Amino acid sequence: MSGSANTAEGNTQKPKKKWEFPHVFALMFGLIIITAILTYFIPAGEYDRETKIVGDQERTVVINDTYHEVEGSPTGFFEIFETVHKGMTQSADIIFFIFIVGGAFGILNATKAIETGLANLSMKMADKEIYLIPVIMTLFALGGGTFGMSEETIPFIMILVPLAMKLGFDSLTGAAMVIMGSGAGFTASFMNPFTIGVAQGIAELPTFSGMAVRLVMWFIFVALSIAFVMIYAKKVKKNPEKSLMYKIDKERNFDDSLSGEYTKLTARQGIIIGLLAVTIIILAIGVIYFKWFIMEIASLFLIMGVIAGFVGRLRVNEIANAFIAGCKDLIVGALVVGFAYGILVVLEESNTIDTILFAASSLVSQLPTAFSAIGMYVFQSLLNFLVPSGSGQAALTMPIMTPLSDLTGVNRQTAVMAFQLGDGISNAITPTSGVLMASLAIAKIPWTTWFRWVIPLILLFYIAGAIILTIVHLFIWTV
Repeated sequence: MSGSANTAEGNTQKPKKKWEFPHVFALMFGLIIITAILTYFIPAGEYDRETKIVGDQERTVVINDTYHEVEGSPTGFFEIFETVHKGMTQSADIIFFIFIVGGAFGILNATKAIETGLANLSMKMADKEIYLIPVIMTLFALGGGTFGMSEETIPFIMILVPLAMKLGFDSLTGAAMVIMGSGAGFTASFMNPFTIGVAQGIAELPTFSGMAVRLVMWFIFVALSIAFVMIYAKKVKKNPEKSLMYKIDKERNFDDSLSGEYTKLTARQGIIIGLLAVTIIILAIGVIYFKWFIMEIASLFLIMGVIAGFVGRLRVNEIANAFIAGCKDLIVGALVVGFAYGILVVLEESNTIDTILFAASSLVSQLPTAFSAIGMYVFQSLLNFLVPSGSGQAALTMPIMTPLSDLTGVNRQTAVMAFQLGDGISNAITPTSGVLMASLAIAKIPWTTWFRWVIPLILLFYIAGAIILTIVHLFIWTV
């Protein structure tokens, strides 16, 4: 009797819930808390700063040999929660850029033009789908290598994720074509004004000098990225269950993606797709020749959305509702940027970033000449987790790395390359990168899944970067 009672009693016990990885907001807030705790252990200090003309813009840069300790200001309990609002405020331009672009694509989706166009493309690319990957990634890599394509990639996530899935790949492949295409080009850029231009200006080098060496590096990094994505895509195409996103992709709601019966493009849908193509061309021209940034790009996509709505014969209220629906789809992707910036707020307000910079540069200065370039590379790579902005990191570190390179026998061009590699590679994994976290949120890819997939390529990048840096230090850009 007692045995049967125990059995019955055991059957009434609730099954243990399976452990779930924290939501991206929980993850980011956890990082804010950890960073806040560290402010109680890292001494506060700062460098003096001055305003200099770098290229054709004024930039605030640190002054070397001016580091001094200041009164500590560790982050308090209530201030931890304030950082979320401050992070949202500081990144408001990016957040609303994402909302506006999302709304514009919401209107575009309401016309069914992209949905029908991608369906037709997938049929025409039957048995040739894999060749789209190198073409698309090369285009994004050119954008990253020339005008520093970064925030501008976010809208394309909404196009290429459903396209990749329709072609028999998965959402990870679609996101990777955008993130790793532009990321490889950005990392090994040969004329990015926001990284190479700023860093060389501070280092007093001719703008975009050393381009031939960087072009070779660009080809190496882009080739590695394309090969990595294609190998994975082929594996998924052959066996969908090999996809790291298999379970999540199966549960996706395809109402706004690619499902149902497809017909040929109507004339109006063809015009709308042509409008999207013209918008992309204008985007490239505006960024390269007219120095457009977030505000201008958001306005361009909004114009595109409104025109597409009218061409698609949507009523005014339908356009407005489609815009709202597009914004709703990107709420997580937009707001996660504010959480990422919250981490930077903690470091800035506690005056600990300069202390970390001072300690790391002191260690680099003690390395033998042969290892100084690698030391700079490691230093810049680690700092990028705290300062993911390329131009911001250049303004923070190059005024210190430039004289340090002179003292340690490292050519200034090599110091700039160490900066660009350190700044670029980890952008594809760092949770403090608002663009990365927004892209993953829009693609509905958990950061842990992305990290597990991309880390072999990132390690390959770091190894390739170290080899290239050593070669140029010893044989090309010698002092």
